[in-house]
Amino acid sequence: MKITKITQQVKRANRYSVYVDETYSFSLSETALLDSGISSGRELTDSELLAFKQLSQDDKIYGQALRYIAMRSHTTWEVQSYMERKGSPPGLIEETVFKLTDLGLLDDLKYAKSFASDRRLLRSSSKRKITADLRAKRVSDSIIREAIGSDPDEERQALAAMIVRKRRQSKYQDDQKLMQYLARQGYGYDDIKRALRSPDDY
Repeated sequence: MKITKITQQVKRANRYSVYVDETYSFSLSETALLDSGISSGRELTDSELLAFKQLSQDDKIYGQALRYIAMRSHTTWEVQSYMERKGSPPGLIEETVFKLTDLGLLDDLKYAKSFASDRRLLRSSSKRKITADLRAKRVSDSIIREAIGSDPDEERQALAAMIVRKRRQSKYQDDQKLMQYLARQGYGYDDIKRALRSPDDY
């Protein structure tokens, strides 16, 4: 068997189709193609062809993982779960996670800091709510603590900001409804009562 042609794909410019004895056999990304050392005219044994076809499948799964994290950042657990749903074997999942981490594309601490900052800025979420959300994404408690910090003033400011924002809505003119909403966001009742009683001093 001989590799008779290698052509760039039209729909996916970063992938190349490999033809063996003038018949399409498998495809590889540009990086995988260069790493493999494949070239037109190379003779292949049956075992080599099977190995390249397996490389092609692994390469496609790695490409899917790259596109998954390109849409938005994800935690390590989310990427692992995504690959499991795609039917990826454990060894390939571990290898892919290692590659993405090594490239700096997968970083739970960086993710947690960005997540906490966004939730504080956009939603004035409590530390308790942010912690629960990050735990649901299987971020470790040590990383969560480092990402969130322990400044009590920040928590009070977040609560005060949420109260101001929610008071603009007519339904939250009622203290009871506002308290229930704030409690669902993870704030303690004592903190909520103090903030509602003395908003300027809180």
